[in-house]
Amino acid sequence: MHKLSITVIICAYTEKRWDDLLAALESMRAQTHLPDEVMVVIDHNPTLYERLQTAQPSLTVLQNQQAQGLSGARNTGIAHATSDIIAFMDEDAMAAPDWLEILLPAYQDPTVMGVGGQIIPLWQTTKPTWFPAEFNWVVGCTYLGMPETHAPVRNLIGCNMSFRRDVFSSIGVFRLDVGRIGTLPVGCEETELCIRLHQRLADAVLMYDPQAKVHHRVPQARANWRYFFSRCYSEGISKAQISQTIGASDALSTERGYTLHTLPAGVIRGLIDALRLDFSGLGRATAIVIGFGLTAWGYLTGRIRPRTQPMTRSAPDAK
Repeated sequence: MHKLSITVIICAYTEKRWDDLLAALESMRAQTHLPDEVMVVIDHNPTLYERLQTAQPSLTVLQNQQAQGLSGARNTGIAHATSDIIAFMDEDAMAAPDWLEILLPAYQDPTVMGVGGQIIPLWQTTKPTWFPAEFNWVVGCTYLGMPETHAPVRNLIGCNMSFRRDVFSSIGVFRLDVGRIGTLPVGCEETELCIRLHQRLADAVLMYDPQAKVHHRVPQARANWRYFFSRCYSEGISKAQISQTIGASDALSTERGYTLHTLPAGVIRGLIDALRLDFSGLGRATAIVIGFGLTAWGYLTGRIRPRTQPMTRSAPDAK
């Protein structure tokens, strides 16, 4: 088997996650398959850049050379990476020791262009009883409705994803006008890239392996209704934005099954729990209905805006 080299890119933007970033880096050193290189890209924060360079002089630390935001930071890392495979993980996440060992074998199939894995929420406070697993994507994690076994998927999730480096030379990098900037709860930059990959390379396969695990911290500031509402609405805005560039059919292909099957089943399950005197089930059913409604509202709002009008960047802080 051809030994594939792999670079892990971690993007960071705030010193408030310093301890999280150090834990993420430690999880890279604990890998059973050590990465050939680990890069940390600092998103327009000179103080954090200097602090990390001083604290870990042997680490490759880069400054985002593109527009501020996660897309620009990832693109900066891609431009400097030389490995066969480029993997991405968030600075507030920790990879399981066998993360890379599990991700890499799928690449022995030449049609596999990307591989991702399970993102497990690591709540920093008690998980709200009303929070439905179907909406784990609100906090950047694997949600109920995703495959439970090794399977091809439309798109990977940013906190736990990898691609062949050749993908970026073939189809381009992450779009700068899509995705998260700081704490603003927008996204879909990886969804847009994955769909673009499928559109341009018809035989390309993206694999999801739930055994390749990353634990993603969920701060207390995200464990509330306010953040839930804002993130759902912003997701709709983001989906509308990429629908205008890559087509609604592809942009919403996965969401149709999720809307028609996963969400109704979740509502029914919540109501059954309530009838069994688990009244938190009523909260989960309510969250699913409201979350879907806000996402749909955001999508419709985004679709009726002129393409030249900037998408909203206002949102509550949730560090």
